[in-house]
Amino acid sequence: MADDDPIVSDVVRRYLERDGLQVILVGAGDAALEYLENHHVDLAILDVMMPGRSGIEVLTDIRGGPYAGMPVIVLTALGEEEDRLVGLAAGADDYVTKPFSPRELALRVQSVLRRSAATWSGVAAAMDLSDGIVAMDVEARSVTVAGQTVNTTKREFDLLRFFLCHKDVVFSREQLLTQVWGWSFGDLSTVTVHVKRLRAKLGDCPSLETVWGQGYRWVSESPTDEVI
Repeated sequence: MADDDPIVSDVVRRYLERDGLQVILVGAGDAALEYLENHHVDLAILDVMMPGRSGIEVLTDIRGGPYAGMPVIVLTALGEEEDRLVGLAAGADDYVTKPFSPRELALRVQSVLRRSAATWSGVAAAMDLSDGIVAMDVEARSVTVAGQTVNTTKREFDLLRFFLCHKDVVFSREQLLTQVWGWSFGDLSTVTVHVKRLRAKLGDCPSLETVWGQGYRWVSESPTDEVI
């Protein structure tokens, strides 16, 4: 966890350790990046406002580095909607606004870790999914469009995978927030931002369709033969 407030960091650490997690605390963005260069980390919590490199700058470096797929939760000041949107656009998997309940943050950490682990295990991880020019190697967590590799964040990958497993079905933003994020509550703009980013990375693929007033759906270009 990277946060320059030692009181907040210590409280969060104690809550996460109660859940059996090992927690490393650093007080600045540069220190977070230095630690990541030499250690394996399953999930990072980044405060947006820190000395030196901000949490958003650290997140941008994470998504462009060898640990690009690592889940990241950002902490933002209450009411700073722009910080939240910028964090999501930079590839955050979740965000929590300050002041916050440390128990809520701990629950969100567990939710993100569960989803991260699920995408790497079991039968689901062995599936290859495709439709038209879009193809996914789920085990390798890679996406290609017309044979060209497209870099996606963990959440973008999970969202695309969900659409390819449920073609031609309309899902509301509330349903996507529950099914893909695993949240029973949260800001629906999270879904909007991720769909926009995913669509841009797919080259404005016409298959990812907005159904006005209802949500989104993937319009299949080939027969659906995956196990759902």
